[in-house]
Amino acid sequence: MTSLRITNVHLVDPEHQTVELGNLSIKNGRIAADDPTLPSFNSQGKYLAPGIVDISAKVCEPGERHKESFRSAGLSAAAGGVTTLITRPDTNPAVDSPETLEFASRRAQATCAVRSYQIAALTKGRLGKEMTEIGFLQDAGAIAFSDCDAVVTNTKVLARALTYARQLGALVIGHPQDPGLSEGAAATSGKFATLRAIPAVSPMAERLGLERDLAMVEMTGAKYHADQLSTALALPALERAKQQGLDVTAGVSIHHLTLNELDVADYRSFFKVKPPLRSEEDRLAMISALANGLIDIISSMHTPQDEESKRLPYEQAASGAVALETLLPAALRLYHAEQLSLPQLFRALSLNPSRRLGLDSGRLSLGAPADLLIFDPDMPFVLDRFSLRSKSKNTPFDGQRLQGRVLATFVGGKEVYTR
Repeated sequence: MTSLRITNVHLVDPEHQTVELGNLSIKNGRIAADDPTLPSFNSQGKYLAPGIVDISAKVCEPGERHKESFRSAGLSAAAGGVTTLITRPDTNPAVDSPETLEFASRRAQATCAVRSYQIAALTKGRLGKEMTEIGFLQDAGAIAFSDCDAVVTNTKVLARALTYARQLGALVIGHPQDPGLSEGAAATSGKFATLRAIPAVSPMAERLGLERDLAMVEMTGAKYHADQLSTALALPALERAKQQGLDVTAGVSIHHLTLNELDVADYRSFFKVKPPLRSEEDRLAMISALANGLIDIISSMHTPQDEESKRLPYEQAASGAVALETLLPAALRLYHAEQLSLPQLFRALSLNPSRRLGLDSGRLSLGAPADLLIFDPDMPFVLDRFSLRSKSKNTPFDGQRLQGRVLATFVGGKEVYTR
């Protein structure tokens, strides 16, 4: 393992909500007491923070390796300061058995530059009819369980799965959405969608889905995380659940924090995500909920799509955007706008996801893994999507001015990326 002393660096500590100029030493892959005898690296006043832990990134192995592989996702993650990837099971076939889970884990271990843990499907084939072998999957290494955007509509099946997950202490990740209202929708209902003649869904669909899920959590006592909230209508239900003492957390995607429904403009399919982009009022409500701690986690919701699936009429185009490399510079928009501080950002990007998943990362305390990133929050650049390391290039930030670059990424004290 590399032993290193990083000097003259602003330490962003999300645990204590501080930013202080100092030094940080790494020994045997972990953060150690400051040791002036170690080989030193002068950061020249840049910033150091715990590496990003990204919940709900899609890597398209097995089935669609041409869109994204563990190797390309790992390179992209390292360049974006993401030191831990939590991958979704919405692959083809779904990660719904110990065998497919073992395949994904082996591929990640062999080819991924950063740490990787797998979420397994909650029901077989993500069809919502029969729950998976949660115990066996947990023994095989599944870190959580989710059917992603294939919402389980059969409440009896969902109740059984939640009850079984509670008995095993497993985390269930839900996608709050009413599938009936959401079916076929490509935008949020309102004047903009009407003028563009885009099939739309009311934000109420998210609230209905969340209220249903939270009622089931109250009934079963399961651990639950809402993968991404995007509308102010859903926040009161989340707040009530937390006040009741339910074991619930919620996330928001970087796109719903930094973009709104008007960005779709002239049917730009790179801006088509799921759930659809919301109003500016909803975006500001999400930022406020992050600032006060109601929403816990920021995720990339990295969803690679090839050119053929995006170069279609807006209604027919596939949903999703790549975001591993753009997650930090996009999040820094909130810092530069003075809406969130750097410790608040890294609380949501690193500390909270680590805590929710039972990982010991996301901190700068002694003995914590040396999963770190060094970055310059002020470095400006114009994004060229073809410079991304992801196999797919479907980013809504193509051609946009961004501010903030990752300079180096360490995983277990080993430098996996340097700019």
